[in-house]
Amino acid sequence: MIIVPVKDSNSIERALKQFKRKFEKTGINKELRRRQQFDKPSVKKRLAKEHAVYVTALRRNEE
Repeated sequence: MIIVPVKDSNSIERALKQFKRKFEKTGINKELRRRQQFDKPSVKKRLAKEHAVYVTALRRNEE
């Protein structure tokens, strides 16, 4: 559970901003979107391989 303490000096808008920031950091939205549809294990493996190739290409270009 996300708790944002609100002090007298802070406005509600500021507290809402802090809440949104903390909520984004937890990754709940991302997890919910991921769970909305089922991905077959073979598709997950393929995407993981594609991502690995992409990351290695980026690292080679950095050097």
